Amino acid sequence: MLKEFREFAVKGNVVDLAIGVIIGAAFGAIVTSIVSDIFMPIVGAIFGGLDFSNYFLALSKNVTAGSLTAAREQGAVLAYGHFITVVINFLIIAWILFMVVKGINRLRRAPAAEPAAPPPPTKEEVLLTEIRDLLARRV
Repeated sequence: MLKEFREFAVKGNVVDLAIGVIIGAAFGAIVTSIVSDIFMPIVGAIFGGLDFSNYFLALSKNVTAGSLTAAREQGAVLAYGHFITVVINFLIIAWILFMVVKGINRLRRAPAAEPAAPPPPTKEEVLLTEIRDLLARRV
């Protein structure tokens, strides 16, 4: 019976992990869209119309294009603008996951209940305490 339960528990964990990976991939796509479609244009506008997606360094003399897509077709390029965007994606995802884990931990932590007052001593305890005190005075 215990073996069957362990096998079931492992299968449940695998299913949970698979669901987590699928949701994580979808969440990554949402964050990528937010960063590239909303956040980066605002940052670019603040810094004077910068478009990070087309920032690249040509590694070949054959590259003369002005856009990253065309430059990649002409030869090797170092697309540091795309890298900046990916780093911002990562930071946003890490911050959101940190906040989620922090919230879950806060929910798990139950408020500490006041310790209950100790019950009053029984008649036997009171009598034994008096006997102890009398014996202590005799010595």
